[in-house]
Amino acid sequence: MARMTMIEAVRSAMDVSMARDDNVVVFGEDVGYFGGVFRSTQGLQAKYGRTRCFDTPINESGIVGTAIGMAAYGLKPCVEIQFADYMYPAYDQLTQEAARIRYRSNGDFTCPIVVRMPTGGGIFGGQTHSQSPEALFTHVCGLKVIVPSNPYDAKGLLIAAIEDPDPVMFLEPKRLYNGPFDGHHERPVTPWSKHDLGEVPDGHYTIPIGKAEVRRVGSAVTVVAYGTMVHVALAAAEDAGIDAEVIDLRSLLPLDLDTIVNSVSKTGRCVVVHEATLTSGFGAEVAALVQEHCFYHLEAPVVRVAGWDTPYPHAQEWDYFPGPGRVGRALAEVMEA
Repeated sequence: MARMTMIEAVRSAMDVSMARDDNVVVFGEDVGYFGGVFRSTQGLQAKYGRTRCFDTPINESGIVGTAIGMAAYGLKPCVEIQFADYMYPAYDQLTQEAARIRYRSNGDFTCPIVVRMPTGGGIFGGQTHSQSPEALFTHVCGLKVIVPSNPYDAKGLLIAAIEDPDPVMFLEPKRLYNGPFDGHHERPVTPWSKHDLGEVPDGHYTIPIGKAEVRRVGSAVTVVAYGTMVHVALAAAEDAGIDAEVIDLRSLLPLDLDTIVNSVSKTGRCVVVHEATLTSGFGAEVAALVQEHCFYHLEAPVVRVAGWDTPYPHAQEWDYFPGPGRVGRALAEVMEA
């Protein structure tokens, strides 16, 4: 089996989908001739031509608005917002149009678009290249939200998203593009070529949207995470020597609540980790659901570890970034409660 980086896995997913279905089109800023700022679309224009992989003006609202019209016409656009931080001009199109087409047309129309966007920090990108806006999408009825943590999942989930009849927000943690970053920024990053989840089939396969994965089995405390924070949580559990069960959500909406409830009912403790700002982050939803469904099993309050309630600080990146130290302290806190 081939070993791929997450960039290569994402590219392979689009390649496989375009080969299987002529209605799949890829477009966005610099995705054609240049191959994307992270090279996620490299070679697709040369292989499929300029009508199926093409560049757009710097106009996020226009990119998504065009995709919605194409989807209503019968195409399957997979578009790229160059950084998640730039999605705000397109938010009106996503929330008022894409998310509501099925409902407002009584099922006569669907909107099979995928909006890909690199998300998160850890690359010294500063406040306009490091945001994690996933919670803004999970609040919108009609959108599906995916955040993969590894190349194998990225490819299978992206193919599933492209084949899904409804709009899917596909957030790619850019700190994971080349390796499973665990938050230890002072150490070299292990490449995906040396990680089991870097093994990715060349052909077509899908991973069900809405199904979480238990990455580490444990009995003392449940850690719920997604994206880069999955690897941080694994490192924190190992560093702290705590028998933690680590859940990789993969899909935020729809959410695999059963896996969370089953785990917390077993462990009696829960820590939720995400990179986005704390207030109204997706961790608040997870914490509320755990309290609602697992109250009589809890041995300690649910604890959240997240980014600060500030713009992403370039000069204090590793203090803002929820690393293994912060997660480890949260694990110790719930174990001592």
